[in-house]
Amino acid sequence: MFAKPFRVKSNTAIKGSDRRKLKADILAAFPSLSADALSELVPNKEEFNIVKIYGHKGEAVTLYVLHKNPLFFELEKQIYPTVYVLWRLPDLLPAFRTWPPVLQKLIGGADLMLPGVVVPSCGLPDVNQGDCCSVAIVNNRAPVAVGKAAVSRSEMQSSGMKGRGVCVLHTYKDYLWAFGDKSGPPSLADEEVNGEECESEHEEEIGESVEEQEDCGVAASDEASRGVELSLTEQEEVKEGSSSNKMEDDNQDDQKTPQEEMDALLLQCFLHALKSKVKKSELPLLTSTFLRNHMFSCCPSGKQLDIKKSSYKKLSKFLQVMQQQHNVVQVKELTKGVESIVEVDWKNPQLRSFSVPEETCVESTSVQDGGEGDVPYHPPEITALYSVSARVEPLFSDANKRKGVMLHAAEVRHIITEYVRKNDLVDEKNKNFVRIDPALCDCLLEKSEYQEVEYLKWDDLFSRTLGRMQDCYQVVFPGKAPIIKKGHIEPIDISVASRGSNKKVTLIKHLEVYGLDPDIVATALQHRVQASTVLQPIPGAKDRVLVQIQGNQVHQVGSLLLDHYQIPRKYIQGLDKTPKCGKKK
Repeated sequence: MFAKPFRVKSNTAIKGSDRRKLKADILAAFPSLSADALSELVPNKEEFNIVKIYGHKGEAVTLYVLHKNPLFFELEKQIYPTVYVLWRLPDLLPAFRTWPPVLQKLIGGADLMLPGVVVPSCGLPDVNQGDCCSVAIVNNRAPVAVGKAAVSRSEMQSSGMKGRGVCVLHTYKDYLWAFGDKSGPPSLADEEVNGEECESEHEEEIGESVEEQEDCGVAASDEASRGVELSLTEQEEVKEGSSSNKMEDDNQDDQKTPQEEMDALLLQCFLHALKSKVKKSELPLLTSTFLRNHMFSCCPSGKQLDIKKSSYKKLSKFLQVMQQQHNVVQVKELTKGVESIVEVDWKNPQLRSFSVPEETCVESTSVQDGGEGDVPYHPPEITALYSVSARVEPLFSDANKRKGVMLHAAEVRHIITEYVRKNDLVDEKNKNFVRIDPALCDCLLEKSEYQEVEYLKWDDLFSRTLGRMQDCYQVVFPGKAPIIKKGHIEPIDISVASRGSNKKVTLIKHLEVYGLDPDIVATALQHRVQASTVLQPIPGAKDRVLVQIQGNQVHQVGSLLLDHYQIPRKYIQGLDKTPKCGKKK
């Protein structure tokens, strides 16, 4: 379920009443949980958040997060623990065991199939269909996946251990796990496997399972092509300890803690921005502008700069260290609460020795700021067209243009000019005027003008003709067939609205008209301003989504659309709502 990225809708601190309700719900879902363990998982006075998200298929899920680690998730009114909880309480759920190669298939989104289940001497866990259960690998009791039993234990045995066993919802190394501190599973000894008691009473049963695995592969999904071929030789290697080595390798993948990694990323973006973005003429430079316009744009694709996750917690503290310990910059408080970088030591050894990464930064790419191999974005070619209406059709009959034919403005001017010349309607005394004949009178004049207007200027003639034709437009995206529609093209609409407690939010509509993916635009804005974004369907508009971002971000939205996506200003509505700077005292 979390094999693909999900979208965060909201992140709020839990209330006291919600905390008590959560404890009651957890205790009802897991009666074996002791009072001490429950208090440890849901402490009374520590930071605990409720995060509402949407899965990649649109599923609404609620996460319960302690110290930035998701501990439980609620789906369809049922609560499930994450692997972070199960590593502390491995016996909280009935556990199925499988072989290490199957784990990669589970991480990819596959379910656990019964031929891949290792049956211990004590037999299968006692579960009913739909019961919450976990999955661990042999030689380690630490669960690596959470899901629901697809069938009961009796049905598993009666089916000869064939078919789906566990519908997997969450695994180690999926995006829900990555939402936390990304720690690895602990090494918990599996006494039965190490004591080789698993085969004592079920040698024949496991032998049959091995033969099925040799012939058919360990099926980890409905598709046979996704099965894992696990031979008898491989199983023997696993029993000798290869699986424990793999788990140790997984634990040693990241030597640095997440905080140390964020510190290194922060320093990299800082030096990169000074060396390739900031010019001497820009100084003094507001620290907030430096962060927003320069440091974020130097963040490598696939990573997100979050100062709160670093050891510094605040930009001002980081810049203070860069000033006092490294002498790279000089920062001064110009006005109360407003800091600026007033000087940069371009000859600083640390800055001079820094080499700009070859990887193209997020902001300089021509993709839609989405990262993972998105197709480069090119703005569409938009052309105004005019459809011949029944009223003006007589003026176009000589050019064989019937009602409904769409023409460019230049074509309309040419046809009307030829009509005037063919009928010798140019005024002899003043060639800037055109004499009105019966056809022009019927097509272009109002009834009140029939007796009064005898001549029209050329510009008036053309504007009246275009005004009585049906407005249309043509949109051409690179490499695609033209799209022609009636009416005026909808501009991208940027507006500012108030939500509870007079909090401002910026709303963006009609991105799809210009071939922009709202989800990718929302992610780009989130990176720029470090504010949460939400996608909402527009009532009455099929396949249209509204992007909502916290605060008045009209300036940043306009900058992204105009400078990065190259959308012409005339197709953007609402740029005048940019917040005005306060008056200086």
